[in-house]
Amino acid sequence: MAKLGTKRMKKSFVKIDHSSKLCSNILAGMASPKPPLGSQLGQRNINVANFCKDFNTKTAKIKQGIPLPTRVKVKSDGTYDLVIHSPPATYFLKQAAGLERGKMFKGEIAGKITLKHLYEIACIKSKDPPLALLSLEDVCKMLVGIARSCGIEIVRTLDPAEYKEFMEQREKVVQDLLTEMKLSKEAKMQRSI
Repeated sequence: MAKLGTKRMKKSFVKIDHSSKLCSNILAGMASPKPPLGSQLGQRNINVANFCKDFNTKTAKIKQGIPLPTRVKVKSDGTYDLVIHSPPATYFLKQAAGLERGKMFKGEIAGKITLKHLYEIACIKSKDPPLALLSLEDVCKMLVGIARSCGIEIVRTLDPAEYKEFMEQREKVVQDLLTEMKLSKEAKMQRSI
């Protein structure tokens, strides 16, 4: 009698899925079965070729090469839910400031954007599911912190000629730092020989 009761209890319990979501930044239109993406999908028993085809068709209208935060949740039957967010805030901030890389040393101002840029980026990012419950003001405050960590200064107005001069000076500083780092690396390599 006791055995019969335990069999019924086992059937009444819902199976809990303990697998984690795959959270990755994938370049728009450039998903390929090569590592690291292919191995991450393979570990979760996802058909890598089908996933790449699905992702590339969903991101076909987006400029190729833009990083897209992607969340993949695998279901028990082998299918998956694919959620693609808008590009990261750092991508938008660097694009608005015209930068390829953020600050290279503490206290450096890598670029500048206006409050209008910040507001437009906040409008785009507020549509992402993780930020859906935040007000636009909270998203703007978050973006101010991210801009500060990237070395981007937020100003009320921006004169194009003045900013062009600023960017030319920064380019010289970046090139000097890169050559200094290269020389330092070569010197280190020579010492180890």
